[in-house]
Order: sequence, then C-alpha cells, then structure tokens
Amino acid sequence: MVLGVQEVTLAIIVGTLAAIVYSLRILVLMERRISRIEMHIENVVGKIMKEELKIEKKLGRRKKK
Repeated sequence: MVLGVQEVTLAIIVGTLAAIVYSLRILVLMERRISRIEMHIENVVGKIMKEELKIEKKLGRRKKK
C-alpha cells in the first residue's frame, strides 16, 4: 500500500499533536512533583523556625539573669 502526500502529511500532523500532548502530560507531572517538593521544604523551614525561636527564648532568659 502506497501512501499519498495527504496521508503522509496527516500522519505527520497527528504524530506532532501526539508528541505535544505527551510533553504537556510530562510537564504537568513534573509541576506536581515540584510543588510537593516545595511543600516539604516549607514544612522543614517551619519546623526549623520553631526550633530557632525556642533556642532564642532560652538564650534570652539566660542573658537576662
């Protein structure tokens, strides 16, 4: 079976569209991963800030005495 110019052009267009959809899917998945990583970083920073405040309070009390 020999494909004509129209069939080849259509196949190229469909393949390009499929590649674009796949790329967008991968980008969405990566964006979700990055947002989860950012959430974990925010949680860690929050915990560190709480510990820093505890340390500062303890050091502040010692300096006042």
